[in-house]
Amino acid sequence: MRHLRPSSSFKTPLETGCMTIHMTIHPTPDFIKAGAIAARVLSEVVKEVRPGVKVIRICQLAEHKIAEYGGKPAFPCNVSIDDEAAHYTSPHGDKKVFPDKGLVKVDLGAHVNGHLSDTAVTVDLDGSYEKFVIAAKIALEKAIEVIEPGVKLGEIGAVIEREIKKHGLRPVHQLSGHQLKPWTLHAGKTVPNVGMRRSERMNLGETFAIEPFSTDGNGTVKGSKDAYIFSNVMSSKKKLDRLSAQIRNIARRRFRTLPWAGRWLNDKKIDVTAALHSLLRAGAIRAYPVLLEGKGGMVAQFEHTVFVAEEGAIVTTLRNRQ
Repeated sequence: MRHLRPSSSFKTPLETGCMTIHMTIHPTPDFIKAGAIAARVLSEVVKEVRPGVKVIRICQLAEHKIAEYGGKPAFPCNVSIDDEAAHYTSPHGDKKVFPDKGLVKVDLGAHVNGHLSDTAVTVDLDGSYEKFVIAAKIALEKAIEVIEPGVKLGEIGAVIEREIKKHGLRPVHQLSGHQLKPWTLHAGKTVPNVGMRRSERMNLGETFAIEPFSTDGNGTVKGSKDAYIFSNVMSSKKKLDRLSAQIRNIARRRFRTLPWAGRWLNDKKIDVTAALHSLLRAGAIRAYPVLLEGKGGMVAQFEHTVFVAEEGAIVTTLRNRQ
C-alpha cells in the first residue's frame, strides 16, 4: 500500500500566455490534525475492547480523548457489534457489554474547526472471525492504492468487491464511503463498496472516507427500531414547547450540521428523551437508526480518511504515525 506523508502536495498548472505557472495546494493543517487525532485515539481505545467491558466506556473514552488531544468529535463514537453494521452508540445509562466472542466495529472521527476525519477498525474478540477482519482490511488497502485524480468511484468499488469476495464473503453494498467537506460528514459523492460502470470521479483536492464492510450475509442493511444518533435540520422553524426548543437551540449551537448523541445532552436534571421525540415529530432533527445486516450476517469494517493528491492518496488517519 502506497502511503504518502501528510506534507505531500500537488500542483495544478495555470496557463498564462506562453508561461505555465504551478500552484501548490496542500491539505489544510486542520484537516491533517483532525486525522492525526482520530488515528491516535482509535489506536488507544481499541486496546480497551474486550469481553465484559461496557460499550459506553469505549464511546466516552474515545470522545474524551478526542477533546484531550485538541479536537472535537465529528460524530458520536460508533461501537457496533456482530450484525450491527453501523450507527450504534451508547444511549444515556447504557448497560450493554461486549460478548465473549464476536466482531466489534469502532468507528470514530474528529474535527478541528469543522475539518473532518473518519476512521474505523474491527476487533475480533476471540479470533473466530479472522477472515472477516482480513477481508475488510485488505479491501481498504487495495482501494487506497488505486486512488488518484480522475479515478472513477465505481472502479474503487470494484476493487473492494473483488478483494472481499476472494475471502468467500460479500461487501455490504448498501453502505458506502463518502466525500467529506468542512462541517459536512456526507458531502455529495459516495464511494461504493461494489463495482459500478457509471459513476463520478475523484478530483484533485477532494477528501473522502473509504470504508469497506465484509459480511457473510446478503450485503444489505435494515434499520432497527433504535436510534441514538441525531443531526439538526437547520431549516426547521416549527414552533416547539419550551423544553424542546431549548434542546434544539443547544444542539444547533453545539453541533451545527454534524451528528450528535442523545446522551451528550443528558444531565442529572434533565431527561431529554421526551424532547427528542418531540423534535423528531416536528422535523427539527433527523435520526440515524442502528443499521443491521439484512440477513443477520456478521459484519467487519475498516476505514480511512484520504486526500486526493496528484501523487495519489494522502491518508490522514494512519495509525502507525504515532
